[in-house]
Amino acid sequence: MKHRKLYMIGNAHLDPVWLWQWQEGFQETKATFRSALDRMKEYDDFIFTNSSAANYEWVEKNDPAMFEEIRERIKEGRWQIVGGWWVQPDCNIPGGESFVRQGLYGQRYFHEKFGVTAKVGYNVDSFGHHGMLPQILKKSGMDYYIMMRPMPNEKGLPSRLFHWESDDGSRVLAFRLPFEYCTWGKDLEKHVRRCVSEMKEPFNDLMVFFGVGNHGGGPTKENIESLKRMNARPDFPEIVPAGPNDFFADVERKGLPIPVVHDDLQHHASGCYAAHSGIKLWNRQAENKLIAAEKWSAIAQRVTGQPYPDDFHRAWKNVLFNQFHDILAGTSLESAYEDARNMHGEAMSIADRNLNYAVQSLSWNINIEQAEGMKPIVVFNPHAWNSRVNVELEIGGIKETTILVDETGKQVPYQTVQPEATSGGRFRLSFIADLPPMGYRVYKVLPESKEARAGEPIAATDVSLENDSLRVEFDPETGFITSLFDKKANYEVFRGPGARPVVIEDRSDTWSHNVFHFNNAIGEFKATGVRLVEHGPVKSVVRVTSEYGRSALVQDFTLYRELGCIDVAVTVDWREHFKMLKLVFPVNLVFTKQTYEIPYGFKEREHNGEEEPGQSWVDYGGTQRDGGPVYGLSLINDAKYSYSIMNKELAMTVLRSPIYAHHDPLVPDPGGHYSFIDQGIQRFRYRLLPHEGSWEEAGTVRSALELNQRPVTVIETYHEGRLPQKASYAGVEQSGIIVSAVKRAEDNDDLIVRCYETDKRAVRASISLPLAGRTIEADFAPCEIKTFRVPADPSQPVTETNLIEWE
Repeated sequence: MKHRKLYMIGNAHLDPVWLWQWQEGFQETKATFRSALDRMKEYDDFIFTNSSAANYEWVEKNDPAMFEEIRERIKEGRWQIVGGWWVQPDCNIPGGESFVRQGLYGQRYFHEKFGVTAKVGYNVDSFGHHGMLPQILKKSGMDYYIMMRPMPNEKGLPSRLFHWESDDGSRVLAFRLPFEYCTWGKDLEKHVRRCVSEMKEPFNDLMVFFGVGNHGGGPTKENIESLKRMNARPDFPEIVPAGPNDFFADVERKGLPIPVVHDDLQHHASGCYAAHSGIKLWNRQAENKLIAAEKWSAIAQRVTGQPYPDDFHRAWKNVLFNQFHDILAGTSLESAYEDARNMHGEAMSIADRNLNYAVQSLSWNINIEQAEGMKPIVVFNPHAWNSRVNVELEIGGIKETTILVDETGKQVPYQTVQPEATSGGRFRLSFIADLPPMGYRVYKVLPESKEARAGEPIAATDVSLENDSLRVEFDPETGFITSLFDKKANYEVFRGPGARPVVIEDRSDTWSHNVFHFNNAIGEFKATGVRLVEHGPVKSVVRVTSEYGRSALVQDFTLYRELGCIDVAVTVDWREHFKMLKLVFPVNLVFTKQTYEIPYGFKEREHNGEEEPGQSWVDYGGTQRDGGPVYGLSLINDAKYSYSIMNKELAMTVLRSPIYAHHDPLVPDPGGHYSFIDQGIQRFRYRLLPHEGSWEEAGTVRSALELNQRPVTVIETYHEGRLPQKASYAGVEQSGIIVSAVKRAEDNDDLIVRCYETDKRAVRASISLPLAGRTIEADFAPCEIKTFRVPADPSQPVTETNLIEWE
């Protein structure tokens, strides 16, 4: 047996939040770290492994003396830093840029404080792992990865040790832990024996994790003594105290035949994709606000000299902390979400404040002429392409004679819609803006005009909406869409009632352990009203009001005169327990394929009814019946992450209502009083984008970003300035390249520009940066993420850097 080796990884899985709030996790972090340091004094060969920069920052700020002890142990090599991220997050729900920031802030913290960076990515308790992670890990300085879930019964793998590959070709050497990441017994013989059963030639080495975990604790004296006792016996492999770095280094030296896995690692705890709508919405909002605020702050610094804010890092750390897998998954206790709400609130307040400083610095420097009664509206587009989007804002002073014009004086159709303020002379203005790439444009409200207002309404009744592209019809009895007809393609998109709110029985726990399909439909919302509530030259809106049990649902279906999509504003007042709500769309296609957005990429998945994680869009593509051309329907939203496709029905999971932090196999007391998730009112938006051709050709990625990062408006006054009334600061010629982040560099005033390829095609891209007087030419591999450093010194060349901004 001694030709085999067990690398015993002493660790303590620390959930900073789960069945306790972060303050308790804070205290337990200190207690666990103290225990690990004490074991090191008692056992000269003991090695401790730990991740998550957030935990170290707590200790640094609360016990500097212990922090210095840890620093010395790291220097000595007996305390091994792994993970390289701020926390161990949910690895499906955060956006692509959030995963970049996990590494940016985590690795730079470890380097600054300890002089090391993690080599091993480490998410032993996360509930699934999206397929773009190998590239993100590799470009954040990590060549290795440790995970545990999904377990073998949930995802078959060719080996516990495998090369994990993402679509761009990046690979990390990954290891799936056997059985569990922590141990509860004092004597480890049973745990070690079952792990030994996993050893198969030629893989004679195995990592085995031990130490009390979840609520911290770490390895005990009894654990360590039992390992020493076993190591002295001939019937056990060689037992070596080690860290993951040691295991991976030894494995690589042996040149073993390691298989390659090119896939997501799913599914575990499928109910987490939809549990707790609040945390999902706050996460999406905070990510998009911060990304937009950084873009405009970087532009304003270059264009007007507005100081770049110094508190983005604080906001991002709040968001990253709340992406911890038991917080963002919706599986923590109820009071933890009050803490999460407050942390997200601070992050979004920072983003809003800095965004406002930036855009008002720019708008204040625009040269705007004086005209009697004129109100200039500056509209800012955060995207690096020409964007035609609906803009709405609250404003005063609208009259019957008011018109809206652009900076050239050309009239722009507008309409007034229901304002937020119901008195005081305030109106809500709605119009379609045509905006330059990552720039702004000035529109002007002229109160007294002899011109007739531009624009004609679309055809609309209480049960139908029709523009030049689409016709939508509703059943007045049910409120369902009975027809979505593409006039240009001459094709009926649905094969049955669409936008159907289906109620499903869901008695599973908060995680939905061992549940992969939610298909026991027990009812549907039925309409109490279907009527036209807005009608004008910009858009018309049919409102469908529905009820089920004690719950209410309002869907406002909007069709624009000039746009080829349907936007739906949803308000749910949910009062049900142990039930799930899905919106169902039966798509009329054959030879179908199903594509889901994942962080900084996409994934085609089987059409088998399993609950699947996705980001802001999913596309159901195929061909029209009777041998017709390629066609598809993209379903886009601004708050949801859970989808399923079964029997050619595309469904978005709106919410689930299990008990807070209810963990199978515990059975709730039928007479007990419990708090249920997602009770009350929530709001979100979704978009239906029918399209000829593929989702790539239809611009689905761009449309999703436009829905999630909306234009910013500033109502200005006339003033002199050096800026024109229309400007663009960044753009990309190639439609499959997205400029996802523009920010100041972490270490100086250089500009960081991050882009990614969306269509899985190799492409040469041209990225223009008028704000810096630069153009970047770069070759992208399929689904490749590239990060560029644009020096503040114009004489220095643009260079490509990694995700942690080190060459």
